Amino acid sequence: MMRKLNLFLIFLSLPFFLQAQSKGNLFIIGGGNRSDELMKQMLNTAGFNAKDYIVVLPMASEIPDVGFKIFATQIQKLDNRLIRNFNFSKHDVNDQEWIDSLASAKLIYILGGDQSRFMKSVLNTPVYAAIHKAYKNGSTIAGTSAGAAVMSTFMITGTQLLDTVYRETFNKLWDKNIAFAEGLGLLQNTLIDQHFLKRNRYNRLISALAAHPDLVGVGIDEGTAIIVHGKKATVAGDSQVIRIAAPKNLKKTDRRLIKFTQAEFGIFTSGDVIDIKP
Repeated sequence: MMRKLNLFLIFLSLPFFLQAQSKGNLFIIGGGNRSDELMKQMLNTAGFNAKDYIVVLPMASEIPDVGFKIFATQIQKLDNRLIRNFNFSKHDVNDQEWIDSLASAKLIYILGGDQSRFMKSVLNTPVYAAIHKAYKNGSTIAGTSAGAAVMSTFMITGTQLLDTVYRETFNKLWDKNIAFAEGLGLLQNTLIDQHFLKRNRYNRLISALAAHPDLVGVGIDEGTAIIVHGKKATVAGDSQVIRIAAPKNLKKTDRRLIKFTQAEFGIFTSGDVIDIKP
């Protein structure tokens, strides 16, 4: 009887297991110039069939039409397939035709700009659900700069809570100084920071990790990407990716200074495979 019950439970859980196995990929770019070679890797990651198409989500950008045109011009040199521009900042997020098309896209690409602006357009809307549906069904979700930041559940906004002056990098390591907002949550347990080496964002990522020490911090430089599938991420592009995790003896002083004795730290280049937490 027990054996039959176990087999029955396995049968019930099989769809969930298969769904997890058929998950898509994330192609997360740290911003800056996107080489044709990097874009070819993105297209190869998507694994297109003849009728597959690309949807661009430009809502993070201040100049969405220009950003779409630049992206489409580059991609069409490499692969002459349909590329659609879905600007939900100016379009009804409940348009079922657009939502169905988004969910069926083989590649969804999120432009750079302001990650908070993007999430304001999609959070708690059918757009958010359609992105997740596409990812679970095997599509590739890609993004650059702000489009990289939105991949995490705990999205780094760039705002300091204890210093009202905006800086591209933090100049202090203070407790409770970093502001998060809710991102897409495609990476529930990994923190993403972009333009990492170019803008020297170590303090910012360390502040984020100190706030969530059970997560993995990944800093992606410009012209560089990580290709995420499951618990592994493969580095692609011209520069480096930084991984920081597991701070030991994390404490905060009376003056709100962050300190810990050691942490996992690695620097990775193209072709390297790193462990993340999806």
